[in-house]
Amino acid sequence: MNHKYLKIVIICLLTITMLVGCSTNNSNKETEETSTKSSETIVGESDKSSDVTEELTQKTENSDGVESTIDPSETTIAPTEIPEVTSTESLNTTMRDITTMELVKDMGMGINLGNTFEACGDWIKGKSPKSYETAWGSPVITKEMIGGYKDAGFNTIRIPVAWSNMMGDDYTINEEYMERVKTVVDWALSFDLYVILNIHWDNGWWEEFSTNYDECMYRYTRIWTQITDKFKSYGDHLMLESLNEEGCWNDIWNRYSGQEDGKEEAYTILNNINQKFVDIVRASGENNETRHLLIAGYATDVMLTCDPYFKMPTDPMNRCAVSVHYYTPPTFAILEKDADWGKARTTWGTKDDMDELNTNMNLLKETFVDKGIPVIVGEFGMSTGNKTEDMILLYMTTVGEAIYSRGMCPVVWDITDVFYDRNNKKIIYPELEKQLNEIAMMKR
Repeated sequence: MNHKYLKIVIICLLTITMLVGCSTNNSNKETEETSTKSSETIVGESDKSSDVTEELTQKTENSDGVESTIDPSETTIAPTEIPEVTSTESLNTTMRDITTMELVKDMGMGINLGNTFEACGDWIKGKSPKSYETAWGSPVITKEMIGGYKDAGFNTIRIPVAWSNMMGDDYTINEEYMERVKTVVDWALSFDLYVILNIHWDNGWWEEFSTNYDECMYRYTRIWTQITDKFKSYGDHLMLESLNEEGCWNDIWNRYSGQEDGKEEAYTILNNINQKFVDIVRASGENNETRHLLIAGYATDVMLTCDPYFKMPTDPMNRCAVSVHYYTPPTFAILEKDADWGKARTTWGTKDDMDELNTNMNLLKETFVDKGIPVIVGEFGMSTGNKTEDMILLYMTTVGEAIYSRGMCPVVWDITDVFYDRNNKKIIYPELEKQLNEIAMMKR
């Protein structure tokens, strides 16, 4: 019998049985495992070894950019039906004949699954992916949580990963860890979300590129060779990202030194890493031969990435976008209390603030977008502990619109219970959800 009709017959028989009162037990509800929530609000990944001052962006001259002028209107997103089948075989493997610029514009508004699979640290003693997945405060991720992102209006999810967790000899990625990440990727794709998959901070081994280049490049090659082999059949809703924001080496060149010595050498390391990334992906075959790729800028800093020393890799398919992050000004976006490098701000939105934002966004547009290179702002966001809801709305929507209106893809940096409540599967600030959806509906 056709499986479809057999299923219908079974459902009918079960329904009749229930009607005659054979059982009145309540149906079981799926439970979600949760872990103890982190007591701190973390902006970006924890335990970074690079100084937070790398996030500092020097102020530049005023531009002619405009401030946010969105006219709020009601925006309703229909709940997403949970797909029944999420096996790799059922996922869309299509690689469309579209440019990377077209794909990035279709990615709409995105959000990070932060402090989850990139959680790492020698203090984590567990022997399963769950031990790492929950180490920085996230509950165990479920399909319903991922569906909640789609319901909230997001069209892209970035999944940062520390692939060295549970790693075996010769930099062999643990198969159980790989499968767990793959499961969540599959869930996201089943909801028709775009997925950005990367290597994140990964316990900081990136720093050693300046002193142990060959070994680090071997490790990088081994990791990406395994990832590309695992995901080579996936369609173009999966984008691979070369690395996170660790592509900078202060022991070679420090932007605050006022010196040029070592600058070219530091940039060359990143340029070589990005070229190796493209070469590995393209050589891995199947859909990876034409996959759209995301290239990390220098420290993913706007001004440093727009520097002439930064070079986009050679790609025979011409399918690369560039990634930057935006936490400017860091005294507002990062600090919740004063630090030795800055005084925490609780407000934002002055004329100088707007000029700084528009100057940075115009620089990205002129350096990349206007020259045919798409831009994804893979992280933008703010710490919320010392801000009012009005300030949160102002910063997040103004920055989001400044990115989106210039043809770029904004991706919110989020961890558990900052913007999205994973346990209840909803955005914490309804007005923020509404306004971000209005931005994503703008014509551009």
